Amino acid sequence: MQPRKILVVDDSKLIHKMFEVLLRQYSLVHAYDGLEALENLGRHAEIDLILLDINMPRMSGLEFLNQVKANASFEAIPVVIISTEGKEEDTIRGLEAGAAAYIKKPFGNQELLEVIQRL
Repeated sequence: MQPRKILVVDDSKLIHKMFEVLLRQYSLVHAYDGLEALENLGRHAEIDLILLDINMPRMSGLEFLNQVKANASFEAIPVVIISTEGKEEDTIRGLEAGAAAYIKKPFGNQELLEVIQRL
């Protein structure tokens, strides 16, 4: 099943604009840090997928991911980490925290679309 509504969590406005163009077939909900993302999850119960950066102000991506996976209402939503943090230990830490996939920035458009299709 294709996701219909995707929560984009990243502190870069440029990334949000890029996703608007690349993922125009989906409905996007935007958040610029983990706290705003948690608020948006509460308001948009129909979110099917989360695209998540790691390094953000107020609440990091991993802190957000831990809260999502600890909440029975949200734990089944697949999370794709998209980050400049690309060391093997960063990838392992993200996947162990419950991410379904980890994509290193910069990434190819096709790579992202294939991961979304797979999930």
